[in-house]
Amino acid sequence: MSNIKQTLEEMMKIEGAIGACVVDFKSGLALGSVGGGQALNIEVAAAGNSEVVRAKMKVMGQLGLKDKIEDILISLGSQYHIIRPLTNHANLFVYVALNRANANLALARYKIQELEAGLAV
Repeated sequence: MSNIKQTLEEMMKIEGAIGACVVDFKSGLALGSVGGGQALNIEVAAAGNSEVVRAKMKVMGQLGLKDKIEDILISLGSQYHIIRPLTNHANLFVYVALNRANANLALARYKIQELEAGLAV
């Protein structure tokens, strides 16, 4: 088990990583973040992606889906944004932004899943 800081540091080792954070989607606040800079305002991204998660959960409820979100992928022209709700903490998700030019999406998703499983909050 690793803490938020350790997990985020490991996520930044994923090829193409721009930034990462652990977010409480109820409030939109980041519990921890790393990276970002001029390429990405990680705090704004955390708040905005909280709205994405809340919207998807609302639609799932309206459809009567008794399921959970594994992850949400947003593909931009130059970036991938991966949102992965934590399996052990209902209101939290991990958010990772990757540079599309040098990221391996399949490997990144696998690594995020692995790190998320070992995260202790």
